[in-house]
Amino acid sequence: MLLRAPAPVTLPPDAPLSSAEVLEILRQRWQASYDLQLIVRRGRLYLQVMWGYLEQQSFPMTAEQYAEKLNELVANLNGLGVSAQVRSWLTTTTDKPRLGKAMTLPLELPEGRASEFLL
Repeated sequence: MLLRAPAPVTLPPDAPLSSAEVLEILRQRWQASYDLQLIVRRGRLYLQVMWGYLEQQSFPMTAEQYAEKLNELVANLNGLGVSAQVRSWLTTTTDKPRLGKAMTLPLELPEGRASEFLL
């Protein structure tokens, strides 16, 4: 009897993100759990992949604090309706986080969401 590997699970493009999915993408792409931040500049919202990462000795958060922050960030991204943008960018960008330079994704918020978030 021949055993087959299970088929990979494919999510609809607009499926909500999960913290585990984001962490898996970060670790697969760059072999590190990079810090992520939402930044507001000049009335626009950006997602940044910072150069600091959990596995660094000098990283300022514990694993529990990092997980809590990632959960909150992912919930915000899902609430803003930008999960597909973030998933696509994280899996396809050719850029790489490097010391002193964050990777930045300008988020295209659905109509009405920007005013709720950018007060």
